[in-house]
Amino acid sequence: MKFLDLFAGIGGFRLGMESAGHECIGFCEIDKFARASYKAIHDTRGEIELHDITAVSDESIRRIGRVDIICGGFPCQAFSIAGNRRGFEDTRGTLFFEIARFASILRPRYLFLENVKGLLNHDGGATFETILGALDELGYNVEWQNINSKNFGVPQNRERVFIIGHLRGERTRRIFPLSGTGRKVDKHQEQSTNTLTTRYPNSQGVGSYIIESESQKVRSIGNIHPSGNGMNGAEAEVGDSVNLSHPNSKTRRGRVGKKIANTLLTGESQGVVDPDFRIRKLTPRECWRLQGFPDWAFDKAQEVNSNSQLYKQAGNSVTVNVIAAIAKELE
Repeated sequence: MKFLDLFAGIGGFRLGMESAGHECIGFCEIDKFARASYKAIHDTRGEIELHDITAVSDESIRRIGRVDIICGGFPCQAFSIAGNRRGFEDTRGTLFFEIARFASILRPRYLFLENVKGLLNHDGGATFETILGALDELGYNVEWQNINSKNFGVPQNRERVFIIGHLRGERTRRIFPLSGTGRKVDKHQEQSTNTLTTRYPNSQGVGSYIIESESQKVRSIGNIHPSGNGMNGAEAEVGDSVNLSHPNSKTRRGRVGKKIANTLLTGESQGVVDPDFRIRKLTPRECWRLQGFPDWAFDKAQEVNSNSQLYKQAGNSVTVNVIAAIAKELE
Protein backbone atom coordinates (compact mmCIF):
# COMPACT_ATOMS: atom_id res chain seq x y z
CA MET A 1 0.00 0.00 0.00
CA LYS A 2 1.05 3.61 -0.55
CA PHE A 3 1.85 5.65 2.57
CA LEU A 4 2.64 9.24 3.48
CA ASP A 5 5.33 9.77 6.11
CA LEU A 6 4.43 12.74 8.35
CA PHE A 7 6.72 14.02 11.13
CA ALA A 8 9.17 11.73 9.38
CA GLY A 9 12.32 12.36 11.42
CA ILE A 10 15.06 10.08 10.09
CA GLY A 11 12.62 7.57 8.63
CA GLY A 12 11.99 4.96 11.32
CA PHE A 13 8.41 4.58 10.11
CA ARG A 14 9.62 4.37 6.53
CA LEU A 15 12.17 1.61 7.11
CA GLY A 16 9.61 -0.48 8.98
CA MET A 17 6.86 0.11 6.44
CA GLU A 18 9.08 -0.61 3.45
CA SER A 19 10.33 -3.83 5.04
CA ALA A 20 6.69 -4.99 4.97
CA GLY A 21 6.34 -4.12 1.30
CA HIS A 22 4.58 -0.75 1.55
CA GLU A 23 5.56 2.16 -0.73
CA CYS A 24 6.36 5.70 0.41
CA ILE A 25 5.05 8.48 -1.85
CA GLY A 26 6.18 11.47 0.20
CA PHE A 27 7.38 12.79 3.53
CA CYS A 28 7.14 15.82 5.79
CA GLU A 29 9.85 16.90 8.25
CA ILE A 30 10.56 20.40 9.53
CA ASP A 31 13.99 19.81 11.11
CA LYS A 32 16.68 20.39 8.48
CA PHE A 33 19.20 18.09 10.16
CA ALA A 34 16.76 15.19 10.45
CA ARG A 35 15.71 15.85 6.87
CA ALA A 36 19.35 15.62 5.77
CA SER A 37 19.68 12.20 7.41
CA TYR A 38 16.36 11.07 5.94
CA LYS A 39 17.37 12.02 2.40
CA ALA A 40 20.80 10.44 2.82
CA ILE A 41 19.26 7.14 3.94
CA HIS A 42 16.24 6.93 1.64
CA ASP A 43 15.86 7.37 -2.09
CA THR A 44 13.41 10.29 -2.21
CA ARG A 45 13.82 11.23 -5.87
CA GLY A 46 10.48 12.11 -7.42
CA GLU A 47 8.67 12.04 -4.07
CA ILE A 48 6.59 14.75 -2.46
CA GLU A 49 8.75 16.66 0.04
CA LEU A 50 7.11 18.86 2.67
CA HIS A 51 8.77 20.80 5.49
CA ASP A 52 6.59 22.84 7.89
CA ILE A 53 3.33 20.90 8.08
CA THR A 54 1.41 23.95 9.28
CA ALA A 55 2.39 25.81 6.09
CA VAL A 56 1.03 23.12 3.74
CA SER A 57 -2.19 24.34 2.12
CA ASP A 58 -5.30 22.21 1.74
CA GLU A 59 -4.89 22.46 -2.03
CA SER A 60 -1.34 21.07 -1.79
CA ILE A 61 -2.66 18.16 0.25
CA ARG A 62 -5.31 17.44 -2.39
CA ARG A 63 -2.62 17.29 -5.06
CA ILE A 64 -0.94 14.42 -3.21
CA GLY A 65 -3.58 12.05 -4.60
CA ARG A 66 -4.39 8.56 -3.38
CA VAL A 67 -2.85 7.45 -0.11
CA ASP A 68 -3.67 4.20 1.68
CA ILE A 69 -1.89 4.94 4.98
CA ILE A 70 -0.85 8.09 6.80
CA CYS A 71 2.00 7.46 9.25
CA GLY A 72 3.08 9.87 11.93
CA GLY A 73 4.88 9.96 15.24
CA PHE A 74 3.48 13.38 16.10
CA PRO A 75 5.60 15.42 18.53
CA CYS A 76 5.40 13.89 21.98
CA GLN A 77 6.96 16.54 24.23
CA ALA A 78 3.57 18.01 25.04
CA PHE A 79 2.38 14.71 26.52
CA SER A 80 5.58 13.27 27.96
CA ILE A 81 6.44 13.16 31.64
CA ALA A 82 9.84 14.46 30.52
CA GLY A 83 8.14 17.69 29.42
CA ASN A 84 5.68 20.02 31.08
CA ARG A 85 2.66 17.88 30.11
CA ARG A 86 0.70 20.88 28.84
CA GLY A 87 -0.94 18.83 26.08
CA PHE A 88 -3.03 20.86 23.68
CA GLU A 89 -2.05 24.04 25.53
CA ASP A 90 1.41 23.41 24.09
CA THR A 91 1.68 24.36 20.42
CA ARG A 92 3.40 21.04 19.74
CA GLY A 93 0.35 19.21 21.05
CA THR A 94 -1.88 20.83 18.47
CA LEU A 95 0.13 19.25 15.66
CA PHE A 96 -2.08 16.19 16.02
CA PHE A 97 -4.77 18.24 14.33
CA GLU A 98 -2.51 18.60 11.29
CA ILE A 99 -2.69 14.82 10.93
CA ALA A 100 -6.46 15.11 11.22
CA ARG A 101 -6.46 17.77 8.50
CA PHE A 102 -4.49 15.54 6.14
CA ALA A 103 -6.79 12.61 6.93
CA SER A 104 -9.93 14.65 6.31
CA ILE A 105 -8.71 15.50 2.80
CA LEU A 106 -6.91 12.32 1.73
CA ARG A 107 -9.22 9.78 3.43
CA PRO A 108 -6.62 6.99 3.77
CA ARG A 109 -7.77 3.51 4.77
CA TYR A 110 -5.46 3.54 7.78
CA LEU A 111 -3.93 6.03 10.18
CA PHE A 112 -0.79 4.68 11.86
CA LEU A 113 0.30 6.95 14.74
CA GLU A 114 2.76 6.84 17.63
CA ASN A 115 3.28 8.80 20.84
CA VAL A 116 4.52 8.47 24.41
CA LYS A 117 2.45 6.32 26.76
CA GLY A 118 1.75 9.45 28.85
CA LEU A 119 -0.67 10.49 26.14
CA LEU A 120 -3.18 7.94 27.47
CA ASN A 121 -3.52 9.47 30.93
CA HIS A 122 -2.64 13.10 30.27
CA ASP A 123 -5.14 15.45 31.94
CA GLY A 124 -6.98 12.50 33.41
CA GLY A 125 -7.52 11.00 29.96
CA ALA A 126 -9.21 14.11 28.55
CA THR A 127 -6.46 14.70 25.97
CA PHE A 128 -6.70 11.19 24.55
CA GLU A 129 -10.49 11.42 24.58
CA THR A 130 -10.20 14.57 22.46
CA ILE A 131 -8.02 12.71 19.97
CA LEU A 132 -10.44 9.78 19.82
CA GLY A 133 -13.35 12.16 19.34
CA ALA A 134 -11.61 13.96 16.49
CA LEU A 135 -10.85 10.68 14.71
CA ASP A 136 -14.40 9.45 15.25
CA GLU A 137 -15.78 12.61 13.63
CA LEU A 138 -13.50 11.97 10.66
CA GLY A 139 -15.02 8.49 10.27
CA TYR A 140 -12.27 6.39 11.83
CA ASN A 141 -12.64 3.52 14.27
CA VAL A 142 -9.61 3.46 16.53
CA GLU A 143 -7.58 0.84 18.37
CA TRP A 144 -4.39 1.34 20.34
CA GLN A 145 -1.77 -0.55 22.32
CA ASN A 146 1.11 0.35 24.60
CA ILE A 147 4.13 -1.51 23.19
CA ASN A 148 7.64 -1.86 24.64
CA SER A 149 10.52 -2.00 22.17
CA LYS A 150 12.35 -4.52 24.36
CA ASN A 151 9.87 -7.18 23.23
CA PHE A 152 10.76 -6.67 19.57
CA GLY A 153 14.41 -7.53 19.24
CA VAL A 154 16.13 -4.46 20.69
CA PRO A 155 17.48 -4.17 24.26
CA GLN A 156 15.81 -0.83 25.01
CA ASN A 157 13.08 -0.27 27.57
CA ARG A 158 10.92 2.07 25.48
CA GLU A 159 7.16 2.14 25.97
CA ARG A 160 5.11 3.92 23.35
CA VAL A 161 1.43 3.95 22.46
CA PHE A 162 0.59 3.00 18.89
CA ILE A 163 -2.73 4.05 17.41
CA ILE A 164 -4.40 2.53 14.35
CA GLY A 165 -7.33 4.33 12.75
CA HIS A 166 -9.59 2.30 10.44
CA LEU A 167 -11.67 4.24 7.91
CA ARG A 168 -15.23 3.09 8.33
CA GLY A 169 -16.61 1.30 5.31
CA GLU A 170 -13.21 -0.09 4.28
CA ARG A 171 -12.36 -3.77 4.60
CA THR A 172 -9.65 -3.47 7.23
CA ARG A 173 -8.80 -5.92 9.97
CA ARG A 174 -7.99 -5.49 13.64
CA ILE A 175 -4.25 -5.17 14.36
CA PHE A 176 -3.97 -5.24 18.16
CA PRO A 177 -3.15 -6.81 20.53
CA LEU A 178 0.28 -7.49 19.08
CA SER A 179 2.99 -9.46 20.88
CA GLY A 180 6.68 -9.51 20.14
CA THR A 181 7.11 -12.88 21.84
CA GLY A 182 8.07 -15.55 19.36
CA ARG A 183 8.13 -13.22 16.40
CA LYS A 184 10.94 -13.94 14.00
CA VAL A 185 13.45 -11.09 13.75
CA ASP A 186 15.49 -10.59 10.61
CA LYS A 187 18.93 -12.09 11.27
CA HIS A 188 20.89 -9.08 10.02
CA GLN A 189 18.68 -6.70 11.97
CA GLU A 190 19.00 -8.72 15.16
CA GLN A 191 22.78 -8.67 14.97
CA SER A 192 22.87 -4.95 14.35
CA THR A 193 20.45 -3.91 17.08
CA ASN A 194 21.04 -6.04 20.18
CA THR A 195 23.92 -3.87 21.25
CA LEU A 196 24.02 -4.48 24.97
CA THR A 197 23.24 -8.19 24.95
CA THR A 198 25.63 -9.07 22.15
CA ARG A 199 28.51 -6.89 23.29
CA TYR A 200 28.24 -8.11 26.88
CA PRO A 201 26.51 -11.49 26.60
CA ASN A 202 27.56 -12.86 29.98
CA SER A 203 28.39 -10.99 33.15
CA GLN A 204 28.34 -14.01 35.45
CA GLY A 205 31.32 -14.17 37.78
CA VAL A 206 32.62 -10.67 37.11
CA GLY A 207 31.12 -9.12 40.21
CA SER A 208 28.83 -6.21 40.99
CA TYR A 209 29.53 -2.48 40.93
CA ILE A 210 28.25 0.59 42.72
CA ILE A 211 27.59 3.82 40.88
CA GLU A 212 28.79 6.51 43.24
CA SER A 213 26.21 9.19 43.79
CA GLU A 214 28.04 12.29 42.57
CA SER A 215 30.90 11.29 40.28
CA GLN A 216 29.12 8.55 38.35
CA LYS A 217 32.33 6.51 38.62
CA VAL A 218 32.17 2.79 39.14
CA ARG A 219 34.14 0.91 41.75
CA SER A 220 34.31 -2.82 42.20
CA ILE A 221 32.85 -4.39 45.32
CA GLY A 222 33.28 -7.98 44.16
CA ASN A 223 30.06 -9.92 44.52
CA ILE A 224 28.79 -7.95 47.50
CA HIS A 225 25.33 -6.46 47.08
CA PRO A 226 24.76 -2.91 48.33
CA SER A 227 21.57 -3.62 50.26
CA GLY A 228 22.03 -2.86 53.93
CA ASN A 229 25.61 -1.62 53.63
CA GLY A 230 24.79 2.07 53.84
CA MET A 231 26.20 2.96 50.43
CA ASN A 232 24.39 5.56 48.38
CA GLY A 233 24.04 4.37 44.81
CA ALA A 234 22.47 1.89 42.43
CA GLU A 235 23.93 -1.49 41.69
CA ALA A 236 25.14 -2.23 38.18
CA GLU A 237 27.04 -5.03 36.50
CA VAL A 238 29.10 -5.26 33.35
CA GLY A 239 26.80 -4.79 30.37
CA ASP A 240 24.15 -2.86 32.30
CA SER A 241 23.09 0.56 31.10
CA VAL A 242 23.34 3.65 33.28
CA ASN A 243 21.53 6.94 32.89
CA LEU A 244 24.16 9.67 33.06
CA SER A 245 21.77 12.63 33.14
CA HIS A 246 20.78 14.53 36.29
CA PRO A 247 23.94 13.63 38.26
CA ASN A 248 22.85 15.74 41.24
CA SER A 249 19.27 14.51 41.39
CA LYS A 250 18.19 12.37 44.31
CA THR A 251 15.48 10.61 42.30
CA ARG A 252 16.77 10.19 38.72
CA ARG A 253 20.51 9.77 39.35
CA GLY A 254 22.18 6.67 38.04
CA ARG A 255 19.14 4.73 36.90
CA VAL A 256 20.30 1.26 35.89
CA GLY A 257 18.97 -1.00 33.15
CA LYS A 258 19.77 -4.67 33.69
CA LYS A 259 21.28 -5.76 30.37
CA ILE A 260 18.93 -3.32 28.69
CA ALA A 261 19.10 0.36 27.84
CA ASN A 262 16.86 2.90 29.49
CA THR A 263 14.63 4.84 27.09
CA LEU A 264 16.78 6.79 24.66
CA LEU A 265 16.40 10.53 24.96
CA THR A 266 17.67 13.26 22.67
CA GLY A 267 20.92 13.87 24.56
CA GLU A 268 24.04 11.87 25.28
CA SER A 269 22.71 10.45 28.55
CA GLN A 270 23.13 6.70 28.10
CA GLY A 271 26.13 4.82 29.42
CA VAL A 272 27.13 1.17 29.69
CA VAL A 273 29.37 -0.54 32.25
CA ASP A 274 32.58 -1.78 30.60
CA PRO A 275 34.64 -4.71 31.92
CA ASP A 276 37.40 -2.23 32.93
CA PHE A 277 35.31 -0.75 35.76
CA ARG A 278 34.27 2.33 33.81
CA ILE A 279 30.98 3.68 32.54
CA ARG A 280 31.28 4.85 28.98
CA LYS A 281 28.72 6.69 26.88
CA LEU A 282 26.90 4.74 24.23
CA THR A 283 28.09 5.83 20.82
CA PRO A 284 25.68 7.40 18.31
CA ARG A 285 25.89 4.21 16.26
CA GLU A 286 24.82 2.11 19.25
CA CYS A 287 21.89 4.45 19.92
CA TRP A 288 20.76 4.04 16.32
CA ARG A 289 21.10 0.27 16.69
CA LEU A 290 18.92 0.42 19.78
CA GLN A 291 16.22 1.96 17.58
CA GLY A 292 16.52 -0.87 15.05
CA PHE A 293 18.44 1.01 12.37
CA PRO A 294 20.95 -1.04 10.37
CA ASP A 295 24.53 0.18 10.27
CA TRP A 296 24.35 1.13 6.59
CA ALA A 297 21.64 3.67 7.44
CA PHE A 298 23.71 5.15 10.25
CA ASP A 299 26.78 5.35 8.01
CA LYS A 300 24.86 7.44 5.48
CA ALA A 301 23.44 9.74 8.15
CA GLN A 302 26.87 10.15 9.74
CA GLU A 303 28.16 11.62 6.49
CA VAL A 304 25.76 14.56 6.72
CA ASN A 305 25.34 15.17 10.46
CA SER A 306 27.29 15.76 13.67
CA ASN A 307 27.30 13.37 16.62
CA SER A 308 25.07 15.69 18.66
CA GLN A 309 22.46 15.62 15.90
CA LEU A 310 22.78 11.84 15.53
CA TYR A 311 22.12 11.38 19.27
CA LYS A 312 19.10 13.67 19.04
CA GLN A 313 17.75 11.90 15.98
CA ALA A 314 17.99 8.49 17.63
CA GLY A 315 16.12 9.73 20.69
CA ASN A 316 13.36 11.27 18.59
CA SER A 317 12.90 8.25 16.34
CA VAL A 318 10.50 5.34 16.49
CA THR A 319 11.85 1.81 16.86
CA VAL A 320 12.02 0.27 13.39
CA ASN A 321 11.36 -3.28 14.63
CA VAL A 322 8.04 -2.30 16.21
CA ILE A 323 6.93 -0.42 13.09
CA ALA A 324 7.84 -3.41 10.91
CA ALA A 325 5.83 -5.81 13.07
CA ILE A 326 2.72 -3.62 12.90
CA ALA A 327 3.22 -2.84 9.21
CA LYS A 328 3.12 -6.55 8.37
CA GLU A 329 -0.41 -6.71 9.78
CA LEU A 330 -1.73 -3.85 7.64
CA GLU A 331 -3.66 -5.20 4.66
